[in-house]
Amino acid sequence: MSLFSDRSPASDATICFTEEQEALVVKSWNSMKKNSGELGLKFFLKIFEIAPSAQKLFSFLKDSKVPLEKNPKLKSHAMAVFVMTCESAVQLRKGGKVTVRDSTLKKLGGVHYKSGVVDEHYEVTKFALLETMKEAVPEMWSPEMKNAWGQAYDQLVAAIKLEMKPSS
Repeated sequence: MSLFSDRSPASDATICFTEEQEALVVKSWNSMKKNSGELGLKFFLKIFEIAPSAQKLFSFLKDSKVPLEKNPKLKSHAMAVFVMTCESAVQLRKGGKVTVRDSTLKKLGGVHYKSGVVDEHYEVTKFALLETMKEAVPEMWSPEMKNAWGQAYDQLVAAIKLEMKPSS
């Protein structure tokens, strides 16, 4: 199932994700998977540390008096985002493109559009993701692994951006 809509010029784009990149992503994800809840939360706390104003993008944080690290909605959201990002990266070479259900992608695009997410937000998120992973698997981390995860993240973001439009 293609993530890209038929009217998009990217719909036929096949991603060049090498066997080596896939191996690095799979190996590190297998190591991180068991701690995905904790790592997801660390990932989002890092985003908010870098860009505190990003908290305003999340409706469930706006009026919350619960500290971020204890917020159950943030915890579940962070884990879901971390797992989806990692799982889509693992599937990248196999499918030749991001493999997240079309309905999920449309929803993500719509929510990101409505929330006012811009390119800088994606850059902060990418930095926070890579830093979280580097801390999670320091013995495996390398420039090649960073590049593999970075490319996988960029592909997911590109797929989300294609769906960033007002809901119809």
